[in-house]
Amino acid sequence: MSNPSPLVGFLIHDVARLMRKRFEQRAASLGFTRSQWQVLVHLAKNEGIHQAGLAEILEVEPISLLRILDKLEARGLVERRQHPTDRRIWLLYLTASAHPSLALLRVIGEVTRAEALAHLSEPERDGLVQNLTAMKANLIEACSLPVVDEEASHG
Repeated sequence: MSNPSPLVGFLIHDVARLMRKRFEQRAASLGFTRSQWQVLVHLAKNEGIHQAGLAEILEVEPISLLRILDKLEARGLVERRQHPTDRRIWLLYLTASAHPSLALLRVIGEVTRAEALAHLSEPERDGLVQNLTAMKANLIEACSLPVVDEEASHG
């Protein structure tokens, strides 16, 4: 293979898609859609966040998040609490009932990662994480810079 660089983006995309697909296959038995378990996982990391902030993290429209939250609230997994000083803002929290489901989702995540990394040695796994972390840092830095007009016009 002469130059694998053009394939990197496609491979990363495909690996992420296949990991999500495999996770979804396992999580379906718990009765969660992908969007629902993503909300639960991100909310667990950001309890007390307002709806607009969570929508931004998830990169979804607030109205789409609202529908997901309504379903999770109806299942007794999420609760909305009014902001102490601004009645227009609702803060989001997991209920005690959500924690067993989150624990199962974490186990499913561990099994899925193990499947994905099955034939990689420990040093290869460590190297993969280091390389992906470096790529992420490079892209975060690049995204903070303006695009030069010549680059933008040549797609």
